[in-house]
Amino acid sequence: MISENNIAGLVGAKVIDRDGDKIGSVGQIYVDPSTGRPNWASVKTGLFGTSESFVPLDDAVEDGDGLRVPFEKSVVKDAPRIEDDAELSPQEEDQLYSYYRGGGTSAGTGAGTGTGAGTAQTADTSGAGYDTSGPTTDDAMTRSEERLDVGTERVETGRARLRKYVVTENQQVEVPVTREEVRVEREPITDGNVGQAMDGPELSEEEHEVVLHEERPVVDKETVPVERVRLDSETVTGTETVNEDVRKERIDVEGDGRGSAV
Repeated sequence: MISENNIAGLVGAKVIDRDGDKIGSVGQIYVDPSTGRPNWASVKTGLFGTSESFVPLDDAVEDGDGLRVPFEKSVVKDAPRIEDDAELSPQEEDQLYSYYRGGGTSAGTGAGTGTGAGTAQTADTSGAGYDTSGPTTDDAMTRSEERLDVGTERVETGRARLRKYVVTENQQVEVPVTREEVRVEREPITDGNVGQAMDGPELSEEEHEVVLHEERPVVDKETVPVERVRLDSETVTGTETVNEDVRKERIDVEGDGRGSAV
């Protein structure tokens, strides 16, 4: 339970839910007028603390430099909206307790029963900076911004495979061939061949036969290897443009003096 002795130290502290997730930061602490003990806290949520919810402190505990409440983050953020006044009316307190005990109690423990309206107590923040996105700091405010962290990942984009199949095509080859033809040769009778010409009877019948030859194409087939084919990959480097929105905080100077956003 939160003690009345550490109210000032809780204003501006971060508020975490039962799972350790940050909900927001403490805006104000409300105390029971009859006992002086803190019973409610306003929690600034949303971007730059623009939204504010109320959470009971019956089972809240200090956790390091923050305040841990026994509810889920969504439960606190969806609590009924109550005007952030100096006091909580009994009707407003009953409305909040009814929410946390009923539809809002996805947390493990229920909120207590209000016995008196809460009164806001604020810490003295003079001389210290107050940052709704973090705890009370010195006289400086932290400005943050998002930056792109771009890398690459290796993903499969497709596959290639080798497939061998047989096709038939026609080839024409010119082949030289030879053949024998009959040719009649005549030679006159001379002193050199008269003896052969007169050998035999004067008149007779004879036959002479000559065998003719020719070449014909003969086709045969053989399978021979002609080349080796394999698949490989190569890395090609290119560039791609990444477009993404990033958020950054701006700090405006408000007041009578002149200033500009930084």
